[in-house]
Amino acid sequence: MSYGFSKTVSLPYEKAIEKVTEELKKEGFGVLTTIDVQDTLKKKLDVDFNKYVILGACNPPFAHKALVAEEQIGLLLPCNVIVYEKNGRTIVAAFDPMTMATMVENEALKSIAEEVTARLRRVINSLG
Repeated sequence: MSYGFSKTVSLPYEKAIEKVTEELKKEGFGVLTTIDVQDTLKKKLDVDFNKYVILGACNPPFAHKALVAEEQIGLLLPCNVIVYEKNGRTIVAAFDPMTMATMVENEALKSIAEEVTARLRRVINSLG
């Protein structure tokens, strides 16, 4: 099952995080949370891991519509976007909200998920 979409970008890791954040803003998203997985795993488990960040992105008008349509949709929010390094390359990926709409089986969420998916795809596609 494919539950997201991704792109290998020509940007260095840190620049990719900046660019993703800028592009999310253009599409009406703010980053509510930033989880530095590499740092967290080092601190908590003393293990080395690749550079990897999880950005919890939220578009308030769409989040509101989704919560009105399905109260427990908060279990699947915010929209996660990840940036990580693998074999010297930077990859950016986003969770596909259409997966959420399929899982929940609430017809009212379908149009919301379609619009959010389109916005997140534009973010990913805009990256160099």
